Amino acid sequence: MDISTNKRAYFDYQILETYETGIELKGFEVKAIKTGHLNLAGSYAIIKNNQLWLLNADIPAYQPKNTPLDYDSKRTRRLLLKTSEINNLADRVKAKGLTLTPLKVYTKNNLIKIEIGLAKSRKKYDKREFVKKREAQRQIQERLRG
Repeated sequence: MDISTNKRAYFDYQILETYETGIELKGFEVKAIKTGHLNLAGSYAIIKNNQLWLLNADIPAYQPKNTPLDYDSKRTRRLLLKTSEINNLADRVKAKGLTLTPLKVYTKNNLIKIEIGLAKSRKKYDKREFVKKREAQRQIQERLRG
């Protein structure tokens, strides 16, 4: 079941490959995510010390009064992926200048999973072209229906 989707990532980046990762969370963060309190806009993943980290993902407190005083909603969180996959990603990110962006958050067997994408940034003219193609497809579909 999808909890949150980063629609902006599909517009700003060309997604080359996707990976399913786990995420290391605190208990109250799990509750907040399962109720849909999550914002992936502007977040990205980096590889540091052979570990995958999620930065700038905003998970506000589930109950602000019961949250620790020093809680940072945009703290860095560790993503769980096999070491061989992390090394493969690290090589590809360094060689081609690609980015790791979170695409969606969902539950699988009662666990919270994040789908990250190996992405290439789109230029402004590519974005315009993408919008034109999408609009043309919509018009074709409307004419076929109506």
